[in-house]
Amino acid sequence: MGMAWLRSKLTSQGQISVPAEVRRKLGVGPGSVLEWAEDGDQVVVRRAGRFTSEDVHHAVFGDTPPRPRRLDELRDGVRQHIAKRHARR
Repeated sequence: MGMAWLRSKLTSQGQISVPAEVRRKLGVGPGSVLEWAEDGDQVVVRRAGRFTSEDVHHAVFGDTPPRPRRLDELRDGVRQHIAKRHARR
């Protein structure tokens, strides 16, 4: 069995509050984007992805055209990008 049923109240403007337990589980906070999808007779809510694979490619490899890469090349590219992005200024 999954998470217990939680409730939210819909405002006249169509807004809801997402219960804290759900926010923690999804890892969302103010400004986060949620996606809603119909799945049979249910509606599924999930955290929206922030980046496309093309965004990731450009961030890691710049403007070089896509080509097959080895896993170690991908890992090194991601590490370098994160180190550069989070370097102290």
